[in-house]
Amino acid sequence: MKVLIIHCGKNEDSYLITGIEKYEKRLTHYIPIETLYIPALKNTSSQSKEEQKEKEGVSIVSKFTTNDFIVLLDEKGKNFTSMEFSTFIEKHQIGGTRRIVFITGGPYGFSEQVYKKANLKISLSSMTFSHLMVRLFFIEQLYRTMTILKGEPYHHE
Repeated sequence: MKVLIIHCGKNEDSYLITGIEKYEKRLTHYIPIETLYIPALKNTSSQSKEEQKEKEGVSIVSKFTTNDFIVLLDEKGKNFTSMEFSTFIEKHQIGGTRRIVFITGGPYGFSEQVYKKANLKISLSSMTFSHLMVRLFFIEQLYRTMTILKGEPYHHE
């Protein structure tokens, strides 16, 4: 199984970039992973939030293939413990999912077009985090999942 992570907008905070790169590098020992960044929209002052989401949505959906399992990181999504998330990933590995796509949206969330394509929405917390912070939190959880599945001592129960 391959993992594609799609992020909307560029991350310019060096401390977040460092953390994300650290976990991406660690993950390559466990699973093929690719990260794509959808460029931030330009000249948006005259566009509504909905218009911005729609434009981002077109770019996001263009990255999907027919058999992808699409997961949105969304504050209204399903909550998993780390152990439950590792079970979810393991089921997809065993079940033959070829590629699972995780998406962090832009500051206004996702368009209806993206929601309609999604197979699942997951939430990292009941709290709201910036879409930039979610990138780091999620990649760490994906790494944690891989160490759980391999029986390594990173995660403590």
